[in-house]
Amino acid sequence: MKAHFKSDNLFRRASQVIPGGTYGHVTPATGLPRHFAHFCSSGQGVVFQDVDGNEWIDFMCAYGAVLHGYQNPIVEEAVEIQRQKGAIFNHPNEVVVELAEKLTQTIDFASWSVFAKNGSDLTTWAIRVAREHTRRTLIVKALGAYHGVDAWCDPGLGGRINSDRSDILEFEWNNLNQLEDMFKQKKDDIAGVILTPYHHAAFAPSTMPSADFWAHVRRICTENGTLLILDDVRAGWRLHEGGSHRFFNFTPDLSVFSKALGNGYAISACVGMEEFKPAASEVFLTGSCWNDAVAMRAALTSLSITAENKVSQNVLKKGRFFCERLESLAKGFNYSLKMTGPPSMPYPWFEGDVNLFLIQKFCKVASKQGLFFHPHHNWFISNAHDQDSLERSLQLAGNAFEELRSSGL
Repeated sequence: MKAHFKSDNLFRRASQVIPGGTYGHVTPATGLPRHFAHFCSSGQGVVFQDVDGNEWIDFMCAYGAVLHGYQNPIVEEAVEIQRQKGAIFNHPNEVVVELAEKLTQTIDFASWSVFAKNGSDLTTWAIRVAREHTRRTLIVKALGAYHGVDAWCDPGLGGRINSDRSDILEFEWNNLNQLEDMFKQKKDDIAGVILTPYHHAAFAPSTMPSADFWAHVRRICTENGTLLILDDVRAGWRLHEGGSHRFFNFTPDLSVFSKALGNGYAISACVGMEEFKPAASEVFLTGSCWNDAVAMRAALTSLSITAENKVSQNVLKKGRFFCERLESLAKGFNYSLKMTGPPSMPYPWFEGDVNLFLIQKFCKVASKQGLFFHPHHNWFISNAHDQDSLERSLQLAGNAFEELRSSGL
């Protein structure tokens, strides 16, 4: 096991002054607390260093927030120029207009954009826009889907009351009959349907939409005057340069982006059709730091890199190579591993591993090799992953499989 003395000491200090030490998806309990470090110190490309000096080849990319690699020089140069001018002012910086124009040019159905800091800020705002436009109350989501930390959708129970979810309906992903039945019963009350491009529930294999899923969802929403909201926070820019709806060939009414939009800088965006602009104008939206010119410059630069270098296609291709080779490696050691979901953001699943014991054990032995493979969350491919880093990672993964087999599992 790698040494984590400084990291452990920092966590003990943090526990005295921060509830839980660290919280949310980065709390140690969600990963491998005795094998993963609790604190990072730096990153470059596809490698990050923890506070004890251990280096890791990263397959989480800051949980998807980094698309072009840590400290991408093009992004950082643009950010530094903006930083010298300032970040937060009394009024928006001109870059907000440039970024809104860029997004409406990039996303085929979009005629407007708004910005915040986190995906959760705008998924919640988007369902309010749906309610404002339709004058209805109910919101439909997929069972087990994550759309942020607000009470209507968060995965926890603390502090929640029954009324927080009284206007939220859920259906099983790909169960179109169940969705149809909901609309038959409550069509005059459903304001919006919010869905991710594919189903990436926690602690479970990712599930792609059935062949007719999106066409049917779009039809149901259109026929019933319900807004279709795409939560593209996690998948945005890793499936298609024009938004994940293009990958699956449908058109939402609103789309929410964050994660990779700013290549590690905190920013989110919601774009929408012209028809919904009046409602969007009525739903209050603000934050003291939401007009951060530095983060917006990072996003604008990141979008340009993505378009010019066909990054979405590249990470899909790189992910396909990596996933196929990793599955083949596993098979050579008599393990049935399936990398579920899109190859640019795959979720690893060992056949029959319902209690997740095998994937946890594999990620533990992989951590000894300096591989940051998460056992409970989908992984991410960065465009900074080149052939050498992928080949090296596969070689190290082979060592991990060898140790796993030697352990008798």
